[in-house]
Amino acid sequence: MARRPHGIGPLLARGAAKGLGIAALGGAAAWLAWSRLAVPHRVPLHPALPGRREALDTARAGRVSFYGDDAADGVPLLLVHSVNAAASAYEVRPLYGHYRRERPVYALDLPGFGFSERSRRLYTPGLMVEAIHAVAGEIRRRHGGVRIDALGLSLSCAYLARAALERAQDYRSLALISPAGFDARLSGRGAPGGDRRRPTTRAILDAPPHGRALFDALTSRPSLRFFLEKTWGSSEIDEGLLAYDYDTTHQPGAEHAPFCFVGGYLFPTDATRLYEGLWLPVLMLHGERGDFVDYRDAPRFAARPNWRVASLPTGAFPHFEALDTVRDRYDAFLSEMV
Repeated sequence: MARRPHGIGPLLARGAAKGLGIAALGGAAAWLAWSRLAVPHRVPLHPALPGRREALDTARAGRVSFYGDDAADGVPLLLVHSVNAAASAYEVRPLYGHYRRERPVYALDLPGFGFSERSRRLYTPGLMVEAIHAVAGEIRRRHGGVRIDALGLSLSCAYLARAALERAQDYRSLALISPAGFDARLSGRGAPGGDRRRPTTRAILDAPPHGRALFDALTSRPSLRFFLEKTWGSSEIDEGLLAYDYDTTHQPGAEHAPFCFVGGYLFPTDATRLYEGLWLPVLMLHGERGDFVDYRDAPRFAARPNWRVASLPTGAFPHFEALDTVRDRYDAFLSEMV
């Protein structure tokens, strides 16, 4: 589904309303029967990335799956995918594929997505940060305690910012691609750790038997394509990502984290405060095309000495459309630190 959260909650809510309207017109029983009998919920799910896939059992975030390739030497790089109804580590595949030839590279499935635990629980920014802490700590343990570079997409950029503030010793730099929190709606200096939860919305959505049926409607192939085209700002989407989005959303428990997303639990209220607190080197890249391009607060951060900000003539996932450009920008940014 849509990769940027700017306005995606209302979009999904409207989609949910349409789904409920269809159910009312066609009959709730038929709608539920379609979900139960016609929609597969255990589609074979292959690894999103090459290399090893492992898992960590964490105290707070549960079982967290991550991929790694440490055949090359260098400073390790951790990649963190975005948060949306169809999120997974596949979203960082172009970057992972490139950098695995040059340095150790890792990518995790955030809680509720991919091969990580998908139990019915509250998914919050704090839970996501705990998963990042666990994987970052494991990477550092394997590489002699060296500080790592980390790159996030969309909403996970705010989680990475919090992780870097809480455990500054873990990170050498951050790269933020299409980060959430630079627009009028999702910026904010709320209390540390706050979120935009709407408990009633989540409770209504994430309830059997209609919850799974609604999620099936929202994650049909036409729906997934619709939201990817909004992300790209074009019909020229990545077909491999679309296929994986379908597979990863048709797993047991796939609806729980997305319904927390729609219910506001995963949107921090202190995003601006988090970004303002970063003192380490930060690269921010964002696209200029698509539905989610409000970066009105970016120029203020571009003026900060530790920030580098650039826009690209792409959608919200520039690394799929212009990998060479993203790579060159990122490598130049890292070279400034040497």
